[in-house]
Amino acid sequence: MHNISVKDRFVPFIHQLQNDICAALEQADGKAKFREDRWERPEGGGGITRVISGGNVFQKGGVNTSVVSGKLPPVMAQQFKVPDNSSFLAAGLSLVIHPENPYVPTVHANWRYFELYGEDGSVRDMWFGGGADLTPYYLQEEDGVHFHRTFKEACGGYYEQYKRQCDEYFVNKHRNNEARGIGGVFYDYLRPSAERTAEDLLQFQFSNGNAFISSYLPIVEKRKTAPYGEAQVEWQEYRRGRYVEFNLIHDRGTLFGLKTNGRIESILMSLPARARWEYDYHPAPGSPEAELLEYLKPREWVKP
Repeated sequence: MHNISVKDRFVPFIHQLQNDICAALEQADGKAKFREDRWERPEGGGGITRVISGGNVFQKGGVNTSVVSGKLPPVMAQQFKVPDNSSFLAAGLSLVIHPENPYVPTVHANWRYFELYGEDGSVRDMWFGGGADLTPYYLQEEDGVHFHRTFKEACGGYYEQYKRQCDEYFVNKHRNNEARGIGGVFYDYLRPSAERTAEDLLQFQFSNGNAFISSYLPIVEKRKTAPYGEAQVEWQEYRRGRYVEFNLIHDRGTLFGLKTNGRIESILMSLPARARWEYDYHPAPGSPEAELLEYLKPREWVKP
C-alpha cells in the first residue's frame, strides 16, 4: 500500500504532533511560550527540545522529539544480544507537563520507533513502544475516566492489555509497590507479526499520538482555575518527589538515554521544578490527600 518506509512516515508524524501539542498547550496556558533548542548528537542524529516554564497554567514541561542513529553502544548490544558493531535508529516524541495548580494532573506520554540494522545495513529488527499516563495530586474521578476512555478508543481491542502493563510499569517498587499515578496505557517491543503488520502498528501509533490532546486538555481547562493554598502545594511537591524517584530509578527511557550518551538536559526534562521529601510522612486518614492514595491502586476506569 505504501512505498515509503515506516521510518520515513513516522519521523514527520512526530514532528507535526510536537507542533500540534505545543500549540494546544500554549493556548491553554495563555502566557508562557515554548523555548526551542535544536541539538545534534555527535554519534549521529539529533532532536528538537521544547520547554515551557513559568506560565499561568504550566509550571514546567517539555515536548521533545529526537531521531538518533549510529553504532549501538556496547551495553545496549549486550542487552539486545546482537554483535557489537550493530547500528540502530531510534525516533520518538516524549513529553512531561507539570502544572502550577495542584488540581491539574501531571501528564507523561511518549511514542517511539526503533530499528536495528545488520552489518549489511538491512533492517534486522524493528519495534514500536509508547503510551500515556496521568499523575494527579487530587482526583476527580470523572477526569480519570475521561483520560482512560480516550486511550481505550485509540487502542481498540488492545486497551485492557496495555492498561495492565501500564499499571505494572509505573510503580515505585522500592515504595512497597506504590503506583506513580492512575496509569493509562503502556506498550513496548511491538513487532510486526501475522496478526499485526508493520502498517497496522504504524497506524496504531498514529492513533495513540493523535489522542493525546483530547485526553488531557479538557482536564486542564476544567481544573486550571480551581482555588488552592499552601497545604495543597506541599502535597503536590511531596507527590512530585515520588515522580522523581521513579524517573531516576526505574524509567527505561531515562536509563537508555544515560547509557547512550543522550543529551542530559533533554533526558532530565521530565523532572519537576520543585519536589519535596519528608521523613515517614502519612496523610491524615479521611483527608483528600489520603483519598488520592486509594486511587493509586489498579482499578477499572472504563466499563467494558
